[in-house]
Formats: sequence, structure tokens, C-alpha cells
Amino acid sequence: MSEEKVYNVLFLCTGNSARSVMAESILNRAGQGRFQAYSAGSFPTGQINPYVRDLLQRFNHPTEGLRSKSWDEFAGPDAPEMDFVFTVCDQAAGEVCPIWPGRPMSAHWPFADPAKFEGSDAEIAAATAEVYGQIERRVSIFVNLPIASLDKLSLQRRLDEMGEPTRQQA
Repeated sequence: MSEEKVYNVLFLCTGNSARSVMAESILNRAGQGRFQAYSAGSFPTGQINPYVRDLLQRFNHPTEGLRSKSWDEFAGPDAPEMDFVFTVCDQAAGEVCPIWPGRPMSAHWPFADPAKFEGSDAEIAAATAEVYGQIERRVSIFVNLPIASLDKLSLQRRLDEMGEPTRQQA
């Protein structure tokens, strides 16, 4: 019996402090060993958004290894080869990304930026939790795709369709 392939997934955002970190944490849990998720940013802030860190801890996601890092870490020769690269913010989607070894499939999944939320602590925490829920739903759909049995063109079409804004985001 052969072992099932583990797919490497990179989530990109500009600051790598909120959305991409949430996506990394959610996929590492939901992927149940079938996926290894990473996150990075084009201009990392150097720290995880405190509302995101609190939310992830509240939902029992491991946070000790999370850090805001540059996407350059994943473009070098020693980096893991990615199977999928997802941008989760509009700014990163419009930037010129590094050439990823292995030519991974890519898609854009737009989400509001918790780092830009304003209001009381409770309002910011609630809005951050809403984005977490949106990312969690998208990741759940992704992990349930029959990836191994889909040809590359069909899979890319499904990934692109997943990136279209939902009613809640539009």
C-alpha cells in the first residue's frame, strides 16, 4: 500500500499577519496530514495580528511556530516545492510573485483584511472571526476536492471558481 501524497500549500498576503496565517493554521488542521500549509508575505509585518493570534488560540490552533515571514523563504532552492499557491489579499494578487519551483497551481481567494478593521476590541474581534469563518469554509471545500483524481485543467478551473467572491464577501 503506497502512502498518500502530502500536498504543500502556500498562502500569500502582503503583511503575512492575518489572513494568510489563519489559512495556514486552518488548512494544517483540516488537511489531516494530507496537506502541509505555509504562509508568507511580500512585505511581512514581522508579527502576527494580536486579534488573529487570540482567535487561533481560542480555537485551539497551535500558535507557537507562527511568524510573519517573507515569501523569499519559499522561493529559494532549499524551500519545499509547492503544489498550490493561494493569494488571500487583492494587493498580493496584483504583485509580481517569485517563480515558484515546480510550477504550482494558483488561485486568488479574496478576504477582507483584519489588520485594517476599526472599532472597539469586540467589533474587531467579531469581524476577524467572520473572516476566519470564511477562510475555514473555503479551506473545507478545498480539502474535500478529489485532487488526486482530477486532471490539472479541471482542478485549476475548480480552484478559480472557489476564488469568486461569495455573497457574504461581495
